[in-house]
Amino acid sequence: MQTDNELKEMVRSKYSEIALQDKETNQSSCCGAGGCSTEVYNIMSEDYSALAGYNADADLGLGCGLPTEFANIKSGDTVIDLGSGAGNDCFVARRATGEKGKVIGIDFTPAMIEKARMNAEKLSFHNVEFRQGDIEHLPVSANVADVVVSNCVLNLVPNKAAVIQEIYRVLKPGGHFSISDIVLEGALPDKWKSVAELYAGCVSGAIEKQVYLDLIDAAGFKNLVLQKDKPIIIPDDILINHLSKEEILAYKNGNTSISSVTVYAEKPLADQPKICIPGGGCC
Repeated sequence: MQTDNELKEMVRSKYSEIALQDKETNQSSCCGAGGCSTEVYNIMSEDYSALAGYNADADLGLGCGLPTEFANIKSGDTVIDLGSGAGNDCFVARRATGEKGKVIGIDFTPAMIEKARMNAEKLSFHNVEFRQGDIEHLPVSANVADVVVSNCVLNLVPNKAAVIQEIYRVLKPGGHFSISDIVLEGALPDKWKSVAELYAGCVSGAIEKQVYLDLIDAAGFKNLVLQKDKPIIIPDDILINHLSKEEILAYKNGNTSISSVTVYAEKPLADQPKICIPGGGCC
């Protein structure tokens, strides 16, 4: 089994490679111009193009939802985007928060940070900044954000409890988050856990939906709402790269399902004591 650091380095390497490609190259990378599905890490993406503030140069097709659409961002808000990539959600958030607000994108891949900063400079956005950092240890002070968003990133992080606690820490009392992510019901085939492509593709790093929601509740968040729940179907031409025909049939006939969820929750106005979370430490 890979260590947490090994998993992080594998993700960093994969997303550094992606950062150097454009969206069209990413979406055709499994077999060039052939007639197959896209890589597992972008079969889940949704269309941002109708959202105000969308910038095509910042859209690498890597998300699994539209969290900024559901995030209730208001003019003047400070917004933090976890796993900001080339800046896509940051620029949509910036349109909502306006000139008086601020948007901070956090990503631990230097190539993504560089690409996002270049995109922001081209757009002359002076209230959007990008910081390199690990979202398990956010490079942000406590109680600064009105809203936190994230798009298909927590599933890539080994210690999800730590990230959720960090979201709680950086939100102002009364602040909220809207996060899109991949979750499971049932168990994935064991061999998937050792396949780097499936981890970087947001599948084998996902956890059970109820466990995910329980971590949010245990961190102290209130008024949790499941804003969207969309099934994810992995095409056969991707499955065949990792499973035999017999294993594919067993997977399809089993009780495992993969879905993209968008989850909303609020930090209480009055900070309340939080309980210990296994693997995440005590607050």
